Amino acid sequence: MVEPGTIRIRNAVFYAYHGVREDEQSLGGKFEIDVDMDLDMTAAGETDSLKRTVDYEAVYERIQRIATSKRYYLIEALADNIAKALMREFHLVDRLAVRIRKPHPPVKGVIDHIEVEIVKSR
Repeated sequence: MVEPGTIRIRNAVFYAYHGVREDEQSLGGKFEIDVDMDLDMTAAGETDSLKRTVDYEAVYERIQRIATSKRYYLIEALADNIAKALMREFHLVDRLAVRIRKPHPPVKGVIDHIEVEIVKSR
């Protein structure tokens, strides 16, 4: 059995217009995104070839396009769309987790951030 390795993208930050409230949709805010991708890295390690692994720059660019090209009411929907797109486009990934944080959300209380996590597997 092959033990998977993990490629992690941590704290990719985008300014976008997601949220239920009107001010969130018009003023926008900062969103922080993490992605963990589990995959077999054996061939990449043996060949030292980018073609045998996941190009994390391409992953970042895909996340950026999804996070900034459309407005979502829910960060759950944003996370789900990112997860589905990455699973569809990066075939070497066996399992991934997408986490999205919304710093200082508009709630009546002191909260550092709200975070959602979506996990997908083949």
